[in-house]
Amino acid sequence: MLPVIYSDDFLLHKTGMLHPERPERLTAIVNALKAAPWAAQIEWQLPTPVSGHEQKLLSEIKKVHALGYIREVEHLAHRGGGYLDGDTPISAESYDVAMLAVSAWLDGVDRVWAGGEPAFVLARPPGHHAERDRAMGFCLFSNAAIAANYALKQEGINRVAILDWDVHHGNGTQSLVENCRQIAYCSLHQSPCYPGTGEADERGAYDNVLNIPLYPGGGMGEYLAAFESQVMPFLSKFEPDLLIVSAGYDATAADPLASMNLTPSDYATFTGYCLQLTRRILFGLEGGYALKDLAESVVATMERCLHEPENPMSGTSG
Repeated sequence: MLPVIYSDDFLLHKTGMLHPERPERLTAIVNALKAAPWAAQIEWQLPTPVSGHEQKLLSEIKKVHALGYIREVEHLAHRGGGYLDGDTPISAESYDVAMLAVSAWLDGVDRVWAGGEPAFVLARPPGHHAERDRAMGFCLFSNAAIAANYALKQEGINRVAILDWDVHHGNGTQSLVENCRQIAYCSLHQSPCYPGTGEADERGAYDNVLNIPLYPGGGMGEYLAAFESQVMPFLSKFEPDLLIVSAGYDATAADPLASMNLTPSDYATFTGYCLQLTRRILFGLEGGYALKDLAESVVATMERCLHEPENPMSGTSG
């Protein structure tokens, strides 16, 4: 069984007409998963409600975000919504939904560590662009960084790695973890592209950051070379007790916000690499804005987790 942590409440974060980060992203994924031939192997799990746990959630969020910023998001939402930056609108429900998203990511950490098997968090808003004191790029709270810090509190977890395969560099995640020797961050991203960060020479305070900028137009050949020569050696050397994947699916050829040329099935290959490192993997949704490709990419990721071949990389190199 593969746990999928999801709630229809994540659809309540409204971003307005024509905004790419829209509720239909989750609807498309959920429908595709329910139609998969192995749908009976999915265990749907509701996130822990915010009510009754708000102080715990705030405590975890405050480890990476300034309290003034958290209150800014809360007050703007509760006044009916508005824009936190030019790309990041929120609605009246958005603060509560963002809190629930954090709860889902923390639940995911608990579930993966207890069961020793992968889990997937289907939540929005995404998080990897959010910095300590500001929203960016559709992101409110830095879910992956919050989850990584939370994981380090669990008995037996001493090192957490974050693999960010979203097509955009996770500037927020990197800025929030690069000074922690117990967290490693690795990002493959299109460059040049939004947000214009993620240079290859950025290594973190403890040689715990690996950025792999990829030229626009690249495809599976470039990604495979990067995984083989850089990603896998970096993550293997770090020896994480838990792997968190910032799972963005916006590097497919159809995605309107980038210029890479992956196919949905390529994400099964990336997942195979991750499974070579550990089965303690928390996947959490980030970007991906071409609905059909997004849904098929998530299906490919989960199918590989459920039906890993004896040689996960069989037939993918050469």
